[in-house]
Amino acid sequence: MNQTHLCNTTKIYVVNGQLPGPTIDITDGDTVVVHVVNRLPHGLTIHWHGVRQMRSCWSDGAGFVTECPIPPGGEHVYRFNVTGQVGTLWWHAHVTCLRATVAGAFIIRPKGGRYPFPTPAKDVPIIIGEWWELDLVELDRRMHDGNFDDNPLSATINGKLGDLSNCSGKPEESFVLDVVRGDTYLLRIVNTALFSEYYFKVAGHTFTVVGADGYYLTPYKTNMVTVAPGEAIDVLMAADAPPAHYHMVALANQPPEPDPQIPGFMSRGLVRYAGSSHNNNGLPVPTPLMPSQHNTMPSYYFHSNLTGLAHPDRHRVPMHVDERLFFTLGLGSICRGTNKTCERGRSPQTIVVATMNNVSFRHPTNASLLERYYDGRTSGLYTEDLPDHPPHPYNYTDRSLIPPGPLEKALEPTFKATKLRRFRYNTSVEIMFQRTALLQSDSNPMHLHGYDFLVLATGLGNYNPKTDPKKFNYHNPRLRNTVQVPRTGWAAVRFVTDNPGMWYLHCHFEFHIIMGMATAFIVENGPTPETSLPPPPPEFKRCGANGLTKP
Repeated sequence: MNQTHLCNTTKIYVVNGQLPGPTIDITDGDTVVVHVVNRLPHGLTIHWHGVRQMRSCWSDGAGFVTECPIPPGGEHVYRFNVTGQVGTLWWHAHVTCLRATVAGAFIIRPKGGRYPFPTPAKDVPIIIGEWWELDLVELDRRMHDGNFDDNPLSATINGKLGDLSNCSGKPEESFVLDVVRGDTYLLRIVNTALFSEYYFKVAGHTFTVVGADGYYLTPYKTNMVTVAPGEAIDVLMAADAPPAHYHMVALANQPPEPDPQIPGFMSRGLVRYAGSSHNNNGLPVPTPLMPSQHNTMPSYYFHSNLTGLAHPDRHRVPMHVDERLFFTLGLGSICRGTNKTCERGRSPQTIVVATMNNVSFRHPTNASLLERYYDGRTSGLYTEDLPDHPPHPYNYTDRSLIPPGPLEKALEPTFKATKLRRFRYNTSVEIMFQRTALLQSDSNPMHLHGYDFLVLATGLGNYNPKTDPKKFNYHNPRLRNTVQVPRTGWAAVRFVTDNPGMWYLHCHFEFHIIMGMATAFIVENGPTPETSLPPPPPEFKRCGANGLTKP
Protein backbone atom coordinates (compact mmCIF):
# COMPACT_ATOMS: atom_id res chain seq x y z
CA MET A 1 0.00 0.00 0.00
CA ASN A 2 1.06 3.65 -0.32
CA GLN A 3 1.98 5.86 2.62
CA THR A 4 3.04 9.52 2.50
CA HIS A 5 5.77 10.71 4.83
CA LEU A 6 8.26 13.57 4.54
CA CYS A 7 6.38 14.93 1.50
CA ASN A 8 6.90 11.73 -0.50
CA THR A 9 4.53 8.87 -1.20
CA THR A 10 6.17 5.47 -0.83
CA LYS A 11 4.95 1.98 -1.70
CA ILE A 12 5.39 -0.27 1.32
CA TYR A 13 4.76 -3.96 1.97
CA VAL A 14 2.32 -4.72 4.79
CA VAL A 15 0.19 -7.48 6.30
CA ASN A 16 -3.60 -7.01 6.39
CA GLY A 17 -3.18 -3.33 5.56
CA GLN A 18 -1.46 -2.58 8.87
CA LEU A 19 1.86 -1.02 9.89
CA PRO A 20 3.04 -2.51 12.19
CA GLY A 21 1.38 -5.79 11.30
CA PRO A 22 -1.39 -7.39 13.37
CA THR A 23 -0.57 -8.58 16.88
CA ILE A 24 -0.90 -12.31 17.50
CA ASP A 25 -2.23 -12.77 21.04
CA ILE A 26 -2.20 -16.27 22.55
CA THR A 27 -1.97 -18.12 25.87
CA ASP A 28 0.84 -20.39 27.03
CA GLY A 29 0.00 -23.90 25.77
CA ASP A 30 -1.93 -22.82 22.69
CA THR A 31 -1.47 -24.28 19.23
CA VAL A 32 -1.17 -21.54 16.61
CA VAL A 33 -2.32 -21.88 13.01
CA VAL A 34 -1.53 -19.01 10.63
CA HIS A 35 -2.72 -18.97 7.03
CA VAL A 36 -0.43 -16.75 4.95
CA VAL A 37 -1.59 -15.51 1.54
CA ASN A 38 1.20 -13.82 -0.43
CA ARG A 39 -0.15 -10.94 -2.53
CA LEU A 40 3.28 -9.34 -2.88
CA PRO A 41 5.19 -9.40 -6.16
CA HIS A 42 8.04 -11.17 -4.30
CA GLY A 43 8.49 -14.45 -2.48
CA LEU A 44 8.51 -14.37 1.32
CA THR A 45 8.44 -16.49 4.46
CA ILE A 46 7.22 -15.59 7.95
CA HIS A 47 9.46 -16.38 10.92
CA TRP A 48 8.05 -16.70 14.45
CA HIS A 49 10.93 -15.01 16.21
CA GLY A 50 11.74 -16.64 19.55
CA VAL A 51 9.13 -19.41 19.39
CA ARG A 52 10.96 -22.56 20.46
CA GLN A 53 9.28 -24.68 17.75
CA MET A 54 9.80 -27.92 19.65
CA ARG A 55 9.77 -30.65 16.99
CA SER A 56 8.17 -28.20 14.55
CA CYS A 57 11.24 -26.95 12.69
CA TRP A 58 9.21 -27.14 9.46
CA SER A 59 7.21 -24.10 10.65
CA ASP A 60 10.15 -21.90 11.68
CA GLY A 61 9.82 -19.78 8.52
CA ALA A 62 13.52 -19.10 7.84
CA GLY A 63 13.87 -18.53 4.10
CA PHE A 64 16.09 -21.10 2.37
CA VAL A 65 16.96 -22.62 5.76
CA THR A 66 13.71 -24.35 6.78
CA GLU A 67 11.64 -23.65 3.66
CA CYS A 68 11.67 -21.96 0.29
CA PRO A 69 9.74 -18.69 -0.05
CA ILE A 70 6.01 -18.61 -0.70
CA PRO A 71 5.70 -17.45 -4.34
CA PRO A 72 3.63 -14.43 -5.42
CA GLY A 73 0.00 -15.54 -5.37
CA GLY A 74 0.87 -18.57 -3.23
CA GLU A 75 -0.36 -19.63 0.19
CA HIS A 76 1.16 -21.42 3.16
CA VAL A 77 -0.06 -22.65 6.56
CA TYR A 78 2.16 -22.46 9.64
CA ARG A 79 1.16 -24.67 12.56
CA PHE A 80 3.04 -24.88 15.86
CA ASN A 81 2.53 -25.19 19.62
CA VAL A 82 3.78 -22.63 22.15
CA THR A 83 4.37 -24.05 25.64
CA GLY A 84 6.57 -22.85 28.48
CA GLN A 85 7.03 -19.32 27.20
CA VAL A 86 5.28 -16.18 28.53
CA GLY A 87 5.80 -12.59 27.47
CA THR A 88 6.60 -10.87 24.21
CA LEU A 89 8.05 -12.31 21.03
CA TRP A 90 7.42 -11.13 17.48
CA TRP A 91 6.99 -12.31 13.91
CA HIS A 92 8.53 -10.99 10.70
CA ALA A 93 9.31 -11.70 7.09
CA HIS A 94 12.52 -13.68 6.70
CA VAL A 95 13.37 -13.08 3.05
CA THR A 96 15.23 -9.95 1.85
CA CYS A 97 14.68 -6.75 3.85
CA LEU A 98 10.89 -7.08 4.01
CA ARG A 99 10.89 -7.36 7.81
CA ALA A 100 11.28 -3.56 7.97
CA THR A 101 7.49 -3.38 7.47
CA VAL A 102 6.26 -7.00 7.46
CA ALA A 103 6.41 -7.56 11.21
CA GLY A 104 4.27 -7.50 14.35
CA ALA A 105 4.11 -8.46 18.02
CA PHE A 106 3.55 -12.02 19.24
CA ILE A 107 2.14 -11.94 22.78
CA ILE A 108 2.01 -15.04 24.99
CA ARG A 109 -0.16 -14.64 28.09
CA PRO A 110 0.22 -16.79 31.22
CA LYS A 111 -2.31 -19.51 31.94
CA GLY A 112 -4.94 -18.13 34.27
CA GLY A 113 -3.77 -14.59 33.58
CA ARG A 114 -1.46 -14.55 36.60
CA TYR A 115 1.81 -12.62 36.40
CA PRO A 116 4.63 -12.58 38.99
CA PHE A 117 3.97 -8.84 39.30
CA PRO A 118 0.81 -6.73 39.78
CA THR A 119 -1.53 -7.12 36.81
CA PRO A 120 -1.19 -4.02 34.61
CA ALA A 121 -4.20 -1.93 33.62
CA LYS A 122 -3.26 -2.38 29.97
CA ASP A 123 -0.43 -3.73 27.86
CA VAL A 124 0.81 -1.86 24.82
CA PRO A 125 3.18 -3.05 22.06
CA ILE A 126 5.86 -0.45 21.32
CA ILE A 127 7.32 -1.43 17.95
CA ILE A 128 10.49 0.51 17.15
CA GLY A 129 11.38 0.49 13.48
CA GLU A 130 12.68 2.50 10.54
CA TRP A 131 11.11 4.42 7.69
CA TRP A 132 12.59 3.58 4.27
CA GLU A 133 11.69 5.40 1.07
CA LEU A 134 13.86 3.03 -0.95
CA ASP A 135 12.02 -0.12 -2.06
CA LEU A 136 13.05 -2.84 0.37
CA VAL A 137 13.69 -5.43 -2.34
CA GLU A 138 15.93 -2.95 -4.15
CA LEU A 139 17.71 -2.26 -0.85
CA ASP A 140 18.38 -5.97 -0.51
CA ARG A 141 19.70 -6.17 -4.09
CA ARG A 142 22.08 -3.27 -3.53
CA MET A 143 23.48 -4.75 -0.34
CA HIS A 144 24.03 -8.10 -2.05
CA ASP A 145 26.06 -6.18 -4.63
CA GLY A 146 28.24 -4.76 -1.87
CA ASN A 147 26.59 -1.31 -1.75
CA PHE A 148 25.90 -0.32 1.87
CA ASP A 149 25.43 3.42 1.35
CA ASP A 150 21.63 3.50 1.76
CA ASN A 151 19.99 4.51 5.02
CA PRO A 152 16.46 4.91 6.37
CA LEU A 153 15.12 8.45 6.66
CA SER A 154 13.74 8.19 10.19
CA ALA A 155 13.06 6.01 13.16
CA THR A 156 9.44 5.03 13.88
CA ILE A 157 7.38 4.17 16.97
CA ASN A 158 4.44 1.95 16.03
CA GLY A 159 4.80 3.07 12.42
CA LYS A 160 4.73 6.80 13.28
CA LEU A 161 7.71 9.04 12.49
CA GLY A 162 6.91 11.55 15.22
CA ASP A 163 6.85 15.33 15.33
CA LEU A 164 10.64 15.71 15.00
CA SER A 165 10.25 14.79 11.33
CA ASN A 166 8.53 17.32 9.13
CA CYS A 167 8.40 18.82 5.68
CA SER A 168 6.85 22.09 4.56
CA GLY A 169 6.59 22.99 8.24
CA LYS A 170 4.04 20.27 8.98
CA PRO A 171 5.09 17.82 11.72
CA GLU A 172 4.62 14.11 11.16
CA GLU A 173 2.04 12.23 13.21
CA SER A 174 3.21 10.84 16.56
CA PHE A 175 2.24 7.67 18.37
CA VAL A 176 0.13 8.62 21.40
CA LEU A 177 -0.22 6.49 24.54
CA ASP A 178 -3.22 7.59 26.63
CA VAL A 179 -2.85 6.84 30.34
CA VAL A 180 -4.76 7.35 33.60
CA ARG A 181 -2.86 8.59 36.62
CA GLY A 182 -2.41 5.80 39.16
CA ASP A 183 -2.52 2.97 36.61
CA THR A 184 0.43 0.81 35.57
CA TYR A 185 1.09 -0.15 31.94
CA LEU A 186 3.01 -3.09 30.51
CA LEU A 187 5.02 -1.81 27.54
CA ARG A 188 6.09 -4.59 25.17
CA ILE A 189 9.08 -3.01 23.39
CA VAL A 190 10.29 -4.72 20.20
CA ASN A 191 13.09 -3.56 17.89
CA THR A 192 12.21 -4.48 14.29
CA ALA A 193 14.81 -2.13 12.74
CA LEU A 194 17.21 -3.34 10.09
CA PHE A 195 20.17 -1.21 11.08
CA SER A 196 20.27 0.05 14.68
CA GLU A 197 20.00 -0.64 18.38
CA TYR A 198 17.76 1.90 20.17
CA TYR A 199 17.57 3.74 23.48
CA PHE A 200 13.99 4.31 24.71
CA LYS A 201 12.89 6.77 27.41
CA VAL A 202 9.75 8.56 28.59
CA ALA A 203 10.21 11.96 30.21
CA GLY A 204 9.31 12.04 33.89
CA HIS A 205 8.83 8.28 34.18
CA THR A 206 10.82 5.19 35.12
CA PHE A 207 10.51 1.56 34.08
CA THR A 208 10.66 -1.79 35.82
CA VAL A 209 12.00 -4.42 33.44
CA VAL A 210 10.09 -7.67 34.06
CA GLY A 211 10.69 -9.83 30.99
CA ALA A 212 12.52 -10.33 27.72
CA ASP A 213 12.21 -12.69 24.77
CA GLY A 214 9.31 -14.66 26.25
CA TYR A 215 10.67 -15.19 29.77
CA TYR A 216 10.41 -13.36 33.08
CA LEU A 217 13.33 -11.40 34.47
CA THR A 218 14.21 -10.34 37.99
CA PRO A 219 12.53 -6.91 38.27
CA TYR A 220 15.05 -4.21 37.43
CA LYS A 221 14.36 -0.47 37.75
CA THR A 222 15.75 1.92 35.15
CA ASN A 223 14.88 5.18 33.42
CA MET A 224 15.99 3.87 30.00
CA VAL A 225 15.55 0.68 28.00
CA THR A 226 18.08 -0.50 25.44
CA VAL A 227 16.71 -2.78 22.74
CA ALA A 228 18.75 -4.28 19.91
CA PRO A 229 17.31 -5.59 16.63
CA GLY A 230 15.53 -8.86 17.37
CA GLU A 231 15.06 -8.20 21.07
CA ALA A 232 11.74 -7.86 22.91
CA ILE A 233 11.76 -6.21 26.35
CA ASP A 234 8.76 -6.11 28.72
CA VAL A 235 8.64 -3.17 31.15
CA LEU A 236 6.12 -1.81 33.64
CA MET A 237 5.55 1.95 33.59
CA ALA A 238 3.57 3.56 36.39
CA ALA A 239 1.55 6.61 35.37
CA ASP A 240 2.58 8.48 38.52
CA ALA A 241 3.57 11.89 37.12
CA PRO A 242 1.42 15.05 37.35
CA PRO A 243 -1.29 14.84 34.65
CA ALA A 244 0.19 16.40 31.52
CA HIS A 245 1.81 15.41 28.22
CA TYR A 246 5.25 13.76 28.16
CA HIS A 247 7.44 12.83 25.21
CA MET A 248 8.72 9.29 24.62
CA VAL A 249 11.87 9.06 22.51
CA ALA A 250 13.54 6.23 20.58
CA LEU A 251 17.14 7.09 19.63
CA ALA A 252 19.44 4.87 17.54
CA ASN A 253 22.98 4.39 18.82
CA GLN A 254 26.13 3.64 16.87
CA PRO A 255 29.86 3.50 17.55
CA PRO A 256 31.88 6.71 17.04
CA GLU A 257 34.44 7.23 14.31
CA PRO A 258 36.57 5.66 12.94
CA ASP A 259 33.65 3.24 12.53
CA PRO A 260 31.65 3.89 9.34
CA GLN A 261 28.97 6.46 10.17
CA ILE A 262 25.27 6.58 9.36
CA PRO A 263 22.84 9.43 10.11
CA GLY A 264 21.28 9.63 13.55
CA PHE A 265 17.70 8.35 13.76
CA MET A 266 15.12 9.41 16.32
CA SER A 267 11.36 9.18 16.71
CA ARG A 268 9.25 10.94 19.30
CA GLY A 269 5.86 9.88 20.64
CA LEU A 270 3.58 11.18 23.38
CA VAL A 271 2.29 9.94 26.74
CA ARG A 272 -1.00 11.80 27.33
CA TYR A 273 -2.70 11.77 30.73
CA ALA A 274 -6.46 11.71 31.02
CA GLY A 275 -7.68 15.10 32.19
CA SER A 276 -4.69 17.04 30.83
CA SER A 277 -5.42 19.92 28.47
CA HIS A 278 -5.03 19.48 24.75
CA ASN A 279 -2.23 22.07 24.68
CA ASN A 280 -0.56 20.92 27.92
CA ASN A 281 -1.72 24.13 29.66
CA GLY A 282 0.49 26.10 27.32
CA LEU A 283 3.65 24.55 28.80
CA PRO A 284 6.43 22.89 26.78
CA VAL A 285 6.08 19.12 26.61
CA PRO A 286 8.95 17.58 28.62
CA THR A 287 11.45 15.63 26.53
CA PRO A 288 13.77 13.03 28.10
CA LEU A 289 17.49 13.67 28.17
CA MET A 290 19.05 11.05 25.90
CA PRO A 291 22.62 9.71 25.84
CA SER A 292 24.90 10.63 22.98
CA GLN A 293 24.10 8.47 19.98
CA HIS A 294 27.80 7.51 19.97
CA ASN A 295 27.83 6.35 23.58
CA THR A 296 27.27 2.58 23.50
CA MET A 297 28.11 1.97 27.18
CA PRO A 298 24.48 2.39 28.40
CA SER A 299 23.62 -0.64 26.27
CA TYR A 300 26.34 -2.69 27.93
CA TYR A 301 25.27 -1.70 31.44
CA PHE A 302 21.56 -2.27 30.71
CA HIS A 303 22.06 -5.77 29.36
CA SER A 304 24.55 -6.68 32.10
CA ASN A 305 21.98 -5.83 34.79
CA LEU A 306 19.38 -8.31 33.50
CA THR A 307 19.01 -11.64 35.29
CA GLY A 308 16.43 -14.39 35.00
CA LEU A 309 13.57 -14.82 37.45
CA ALA A 310 14.96 -18.07 38.82
CA HIS A 311 13.03 -21.14 37.72
CA PRO A 312 14.32 -24.59 38.74
CA ASP A 313 13.79 -26.14 35.30
CA ARG A 314 14.28 -23.37 32.73
CA HIS A 315 17.31 -21.79 34.37
CA ARG A 316 19.29 -24.90 35.25
CA VAL A 317 22.71 -24.27 33.75
CA PRO A 318 24.45 -27.37 32.35
CA MET A 319 27.66 -27.55 34.38
CA HIS A 320 29.24 -30.17 32.15
CA VAL A 321 30.10 -28.83 28.68
CA ASP A 322 30.37 -31.29 25.79
CA GLU A 323 31.31 -28.82 23.05
CA ARG A 324 33.02 -25.44 23.39
CA LEU A 325 32.93 -23.04 20.45
CA PHE A 326 34.75 -19.74 20.13
CA PHE A 327 33.18 -17.58 17.41
CA THR A 328 34.86 -14.36 16.31
CA LEU A 329 32.46 -11.88 14.72
CA GLY A 330 33.81 -9.30 12.33
CA LEU A 331 34.21 -8.07 8.78
CA GLY A 332 36.49 -9.08 5.95
CA SER A 333 36.57 -8.87 2.18
CA ILE A 334 36.50 -10.96 -0.95
CA CYS A 335 37.77 -9.99 -4.39
CA ARG A 336 35.20 -8.87 -6.91
CA GLY A 337 34.44 -11.07 -9.91
CA THR A 338 36.74 -14.02 -10.47
CA ASN A 339 39.90 -12.32 -9.27
CA LYS A 340 41.98 -14.34 -6.83
CA THR A 341 44.05 -11.40 -5.61
CA CYS A 342 43.07 -7.76 -5.09
CA GLU A 343 43.94 -4.65 -3.13
CA ARG A 344 42.54 -4.70 0.42
CA GLY A 345 41.54 -1.96 2.85
CA ARG A 346 38.03 -1.01 1.62
CA SER A 347 39.34 -1.05 -1.93
CA PRO A 348 36.89 -0.84 -4.87
CA GLN A 349 38.41 -4.15 -5.97
CA THR A 350 36.76 -5.90 -3.02
CA ILE A 351 33.33 -6.58 -1.52
CA VAL A 352 33.16 -6.18 2.24
CA VAL A 353 31.56 -9.21 3.91
CA ALA A 354 30.77 -10.28 7.49
CA THR A 355 32.26 -13.40 9.02
CA MET A 356 32.17 -15.93 11.83
CA ASN A 357 35.62 -17.42 12.42
CA ASN A 358 36.67 -15.86 9.11
CA VAL A 359 33.97 -17.69 7.12
CA SER A 360 31.33 -15.61 5.34
CA PHE A 361 28.13 -17.62 4.98
CA ARG A 362 26.85 -18.19 1.44
CA HIS A 363 23.06 -18.39 1.69
CA PRO A 364 21.32 -20.88 -0.59
CA THR A 365 19.09 -19.29 -3.21
CA ASN A 366 17.11 -22.22 -4.64
CA ALA A 367 16.90 -24.90 -1.93
CA SER A 368 15.90 -25.40 1.70
CA LEU A 369 18.69 -26.67 3.95
CA LEU A 370 16.20 -28.52 6.16
CA GLU A 371 14.39 -30.19 3.27
CA ARG A 372 17.62 -31.41 1.66
CA TYR A 373 19.01 -32.56 5.03
CA TYR A 374 15.84 -34.51 5.78
CA ASP A 375 15.91 -36.09 2.31
CA GLY A 376 19.62 -36.89 2.51
CA ARG A 377 20.38 -34.83 -0.63
CA THR A 378 23.04 -32.47 0.69
CA SER A 379 25.88 -33.03 -1.77
CA GLY A 380 27.06 -29.73 -3.22
CA LEU A 381 24.71 -27.68 -1.04
CA TYR A 382 26.65 -27.38 2.22
CA THR A 383 29.46 -28.84 4.27
CA GLU A 384 29.54 -29.48 8.02
CA ASP A 385 32.96 -28.05 8.83
CA LEU A 386 32.34 -24.62 10.30
CA PRO A 387 35.47 -24.01 12.40
CA ASP A 388 35.11 -24.14 16.19
CA HIS A 389 37.79 -21.45 16.54
CA PRO A 390 39.22 -18.66 14.37
CA PRO A 391 42.07 -19.69 12.05
CA HIS A 392 44.66 -17.74 14.08
CA PRO A 393 44.48 -15.66 17.26
CA TYR A 394 45.23 -11.94 17.33
CA ASN A 395 44.27 -8.94 19.46
CA TYR A 396 40.63 -9.10 18.41
CA THR A 397 39.57 -5.77 19.92
CA ASP A 398 42.52 -3.62 18.77
CA ARG A 399 40.68 -0.56 17.49
CA SER A 400 43.56 0.31 15.18
CA LEU A 401 42.08 -2.48 13.00
CA ILE A 402 39.00 -0.36 12.20
CA PRO A 403 40.63 1.95 9.64
CA PRO A 404 42.52 0.11 6.90
CA GLY A 405 46.18 -0.45 7.69
CA PRO A 406 48.92 -3.06 7.23
CA LEU A 407 47.78 -5.34 10.06
CA GLU A 408 44.11 -4.98 9.13
CA LYS A 409 44.84 -5.73 5.47
CA ALA A 410 46.64 -8.93 6.45
CA LEU A 411 43.61 -10.14 8.45
CA GLU A 412 40.94 -8.98 5.99
CA PRO A 413 40.93 -11.71 3.28
CA THR A 414 38.18 -14.31 3.67
CA PHE A 415 35.88 -16.47 1.54
CA LYS A 416 32.22 -17.37 1.02
CA ALA A 417 30.99 -20.87 1.83
CA THR A 418 27.91 -22.66 3.19
CA LYS A 419 29.53 -24.20 6.25
CA LEU A 420 27.29 -25.63 8.99
CA ARG A 421 27.88 -27.27 12.38
CA ARG A 422 26.35 -30.62 13.45
CA PHE A 423 25.51 -31.63 17.04
CA ARG A 424 24.28 -34.85 18.55
CA TYR A 425 20.99 -34.74 20.42
CA ASN A 426 21.23 -33.63 24.08
CA THR A 427 24.68 -32.08 23.71
CA SER A 428 25.68 -29.34 26.16
CA VAL A 429 27.12 -26.49 24.10
CA GLU A 430 29.00 -23.38 25.21
CA ILE A 431 29.57 -20.59 22.71
CA MET A 432 31.89 -17.69 23.31
CA PHE A 433 30.95 -14.88 20.93
CA GLN A 434 33.90 -12.49 20.53
CA ARG A 435 33.28 -9.24 18.68
CA THR A 436 36.36 -8.03 16.79
CA ALA A 437 37.36 -4.58 15.54
CA LEU A 438 38.15 -5.65 11.99
CA LEU A 439 36.93 -2.76 9.77
CA GLN A 440 34.10 -2.06 12.26
CA SER A 441 33.57 -2.32 16.03
CA ASP A 442 29.76 -2.49 16.20
CA SER A 443 27.83 -4.76 18.55
CA ASN A 444 26.15 -7.95 17.32
CA PRO A 445 22.66 -9.13 18.39
CA MET A 446 23.13 -12.86 17.75
CA HIS A 447 19.87 -14.79 17.28
CA LEU A 448 19.53 -18.58 17.31
CA HIS A 449 16.30 -20.04 15.92
CA GLY A 450 14.63 -22.85 17.86
CA TYR A 451 16.58 -22.27 21.08
CA ASP A 452 17.16 -19.92 23.98
CA PHE A 453 20.63 -19.09 25.25
CA LEU A 454 21.45 -19.10 28.94
CA VAL A 455 23.54 -15.90 29.03
CA LEU A 456 26.25 -16.56 31.61
CA ALA A 457 28.21 -13.31 31.25
CA THR A 458 29.22 -10.51 28.94
CA GLY A 459 32.36 -8.40 29.02
CA LEU A 460 34.42 -5.78 27.24
CA GLY A 461 37.69 -6.41 25.43
CA ASN A 462 39.12 -9.83 24.67
CA TYR A 463 37.69 -12.82 26.53
CA ASN A 464 40.17 -14.19 29.07
CA PRO A 465 39.61 -17.96 29.55
CA LYS A 466 41.50 -17.92 32.87
CA THR A 467 39.77 -15.06 34.68
CA ASP A 468 36.44 -14.35 32.95
CA PRO A 469 34.72 -17.68 33.81
CA LYS A 470 34.77 -16.45 37.43
CA LYS A 471 32.13 -13.91 36.34
CA PHE A 472 29.71 -16.56 35.04
CA ASN A 473 26.21 -16.46 36.54
CA TYR A 474 25.17 -20.03 37.26
CA HIS A 475 22.32 -19.08 39.62
CA ASN A 476 19.86 -17.00 37.60
CA PRO A 477 21.15 -16.27 34.09
CA ARG A 478 18.70 -14.70 31.68
CA LEU A 479 17.19 -16.80 28.90
CA ARG A 480 17.43 -14.99 25.57
CA ASN A 481 16.86 -16.01 21.96
CA THR A 482 18.93 -12.96 20.96
CA VAL A 483 22.10 -12.12 22.89
CA GLN A 484 23.62 -8.68 22.48
CA VAL A 485 27.38 -9.13 22.03
CA PRO A 486 28.80 -5.76 23.13
CA ARG A 487 30.95 -3.55 20.97
CA THR A 488 34.51 -4.98 21.00
CA GLY A 489 33.42 -7.33 23.75
CA TRP A 490 32.21 -10.87 24.32
CA ALA A 491 29.22 -12.92 25.47
CA ALA A 492 29.27 -16.42 26.98
CA VAL A 493 26.18 -18.60 26.46
CA ARG A 494 25.16 -22.22 26.97
CA PHE A 495 22.30 -24.36 25.73
CA VAL A 496 21.41 -28.04 25.36
CA THR A 497 20.55 -29.43 21.92
CA ASP A 498 17.13 -30.83 22.80
CA ASN A 499 15.29 -29.73 19.64
CA PRO A 500 16.20 -31.67 16.47
CA GLY A 501 16.24 -29.92 13.12
CA MET A 502 18.05 -27.25 11.12
CA TRP A 503 18.43 -24.00 13.08
CA TYR A 504 19.63 -20.69 11.72
CA LEU A 505 22.15 -18.63 13.72
CA HIS A 506 22.77 -15.05 12.60
CA CYS A 507 23.37 -11.47 13.59
CA HIS A 508 20.07 -9.55 13.54
CA PHE A 509 21.51 -6.47 11.85
CA GLU A 510 20.14 -7.00 8.35
CA PHE A 511 23.32 -5.83 6.63
CA HIS A 512 25.33 -8.37 8.64
CA ILE A 513 22.94 -11.17 7.59
CA ILE A 514 23.32 -10.23 3.92
CA MET A 515 27.09 -9.85 4.36
CA GLY A 516 27.32 -13.39 5.75
CA MET A 517 27.45 -13.31 9.58
CA ALA A 518 25.42 -16.49 9.82
CA THR A 519 25.43 -20.27 9.83
CA ALA A 520 23.02 -23.09 10.67
CA PHE A 521 23.19 -25.75 13.36
CA ILE A 522 22.10 -29.32 12.56
CA VAL A 523 20.73 -31.09 15.64
CA GLU A 524 20.41 -34.83 15.17
CA ASN A 525 17.44 -36.91 16.27
CA GLY A 526 17.32 -38.37 19.74
CA PRO A 527 16.74 -42.05 20.55
CA THR A 528 12.92 -41.97 20.49
CA PRO A 529 10.16 -40.64 18.21
CA GLU A 530 9.43 -37.99 20.87
CA THR A 531 13.01 -36.70 20.56
CA SER A 532 13.12 -36.80 16.76
CA LEU A 533 12.14 -34.43 13.99
CA PRO A 534 8.82 -35.65 12.57
CA PRO A 535 8.18 -35.78 8.83
CA PRO A 536 7.01 -32.59 7.12
CA PRO A 537 3.38 -31.82 8.05
CA PRO A 538 0.72 -32.21 5.34
CA GLU A 539 0.57 -28.43 4.78
CA PHE A 540 4.33 -28.14 4.17
CA LYS A 541 5.20 -27.23 0.57
CA ARG A 542 8.45 -28.35 -0.92
CA CYS A 543 10.85 -26.27 -3.00
CA GLY A 544 10.46 -26.03 -6.74
CA ALA A 545 13.26 -25.70 -9.26
CA ASN A 546 12.91 -21.88 -9.19
CA GLY A 547 13.69 -21.66 -5.47
CA LEU A 548 10.05 -20.98 -4.49
CA THR A 549 7.60 -23.40 -2.97
CA LYS A 550 5.61 -25.58 -5.32
CA PRO A 551 1.88 -24.76 -5.78
